[in-house]
Amino acid sequence: MANSGDLVAEKSSDQSMKSDLKDVESAVLGVSESGDVVTVDPAAERAYVHKLDTYFLPFLSVMYFFNSVDRSNLGNAETDGLSKDLGFVGNDYSLLILLFYIPFGTLDLPLNMLTKKFSAKRTLSTLMVIWGSIATLQCAAKNFAGLLVLRLILGTCEAGFFAGVVFYLTLFYKRSELGFRVAIFFGSALLAAAFSGLISYGVFQIRDSHVHGWQWLMMIEGLLTVVLGVISFWWLPASPASAWFLTESEKAAARTRMLRDASNKVEVAFNLKDCFMIWNDWKFGLWCIAAFTYPVAFATTSNFLPQIVQRLGYDVIKTNLWTVAPNAVGFVVLLVVAKSSDYFQERTFHVLGALLLSLIGMIILITIDVLKHKGVAYFACFLMAAGSYIPSCLVQSWHNNNNLDENSRAATTGLLVGLGNLAGIMAAATFRKEYAPKYIPTLIVSCCCNVIAMISVLFLGCWMKAENRRRNRIQGVKLRAQDVDTSELTEGEKSPKFRYFT
Repeated sequence: MANSGDLVAEKSSDQSMKSDLKDVESAVLGVSESGDVVTVDPAAERAYVHKLDTYFLPFLSVMYFFNSVDRSNLGNAETDGLSKDLGFVGNDYSLLILLFYIPFGTLDLPLNMLTKKFSAKRTLSTLMVIWGSIATLQCAAKNFAGLLVLRLILGTCEAGFFAGVVFYLTLFYKRSELGFRVAIFFGSALLAAAFSGLISYGVFQIRDSHVHGWQWLMMIEGLLTVVLGVISFWWLPASPASAWFLTESEKAAARTRMLRDASNKVEVAFNLKDCFMIWNDWKFGLWCIAAFTYPVAFATTSNFLPQIVQRLGYDVIKTNLWTVAPNAVGFVVLLVVAKSSDYFQERTFHVLGALLLSLIGMIILITIDVLKHKGVAYFACFLMAAGSYIPSCLVQSWHNNNNLDENSRAATTGLLVGLGNLAGIMAAATFRKEYAPKYIPTLIVSCCCNVIAMISVLFLGCWMKAENRRRNRIQGVKLRAQDVDTSELTEGEKSPKFRYFT
């Protein structure tokens, strides 16, 4: 029989062991005495980010690559005689692009809310399979009406994909990591534009008396999209907590990171009222103006770059090849600027610089004789590609950086991306045959929209920076956005410690 001293020693040993286990758990999971998650093991955090960048982000980027290819290959098909084969008349081609943007822009908001309610894993995968099937069926179109119906359905299914992924990424990455990751994801669209020219060049070499080159293009790219969409059902996680490629400690790191620098609550249930909680704020109007105007230059560049290059007098093969370089350079510039924006945690002047760059490119195309100065005109295409794609990443990252509620982020991102997609209507409506070869009205509208976007961005950024200084002065502190855990900001912008990410 054990004596009392042995019992006391045994009890003390058990308590010590439990204490040691608790200390180990706290070190790995970051659990405080009160049970609150406050910190995390740096090794687990590094492993978490590495796995996201290895398994998660590249797969989403490939998905968007095919999203962009299926949406924009109409421009390559046009250089192979699409209009002639289907009997287009007048501005039928421009009308195809214009009408595509109606469902593509109006359905971003509801689809993004569905993404929040049912998870991106389900909505994005389902949409991809459907639009891939529709993209494939385009090869069977016999006339303008048939292709138009398919393009409208395609626009319906592709709507919400970019917005959905931007919101999806905010559930995994910190604010200071978001811009570069969105740029990598979005950059796949630039690679799609570049490789679309190469793919088209190769496909158009197929000689078949019964099937046109552009039909082979639609068929090949569409079927690849369907296959990838099916795979995505098993690959994509609904949230960090259900990611198949993460360990338990890495999942804990994910939750801690989001509460530290992304959201004031994580994995909250869908709430319709919360979706619109910031829409009555005066800044929301400026966000809408910026979101509607900056994408016009992007739409002009992405949809009509093959035609802009073609008007320089090159044949079909050279036209498709010469669209590769501007988009490839645009991709590199996008990554560099986005990385810089994340590193310095500054959005305002990075966005302004990009808008100015594309503005200069368009002004050059307006003011010179493109047929006499082909080299200068081609250089202007590089400026347009280098500048017009950046705002799509940084503006969307920026407003999400300052919105700490998941439901609100989903709805707001859906609306602002939708407005940007609707802006493509202006580019399509002004890109008419009678304006060839200079397309001055298209470029003038794009320039005006860039200027309006620059004014909106400058006002928003300067006001936020000034408001941060005012709050610091009143409170007698020097806080920055990254100095405060977002879990403490329960009232969002109204929280005393809240500082704008500018």
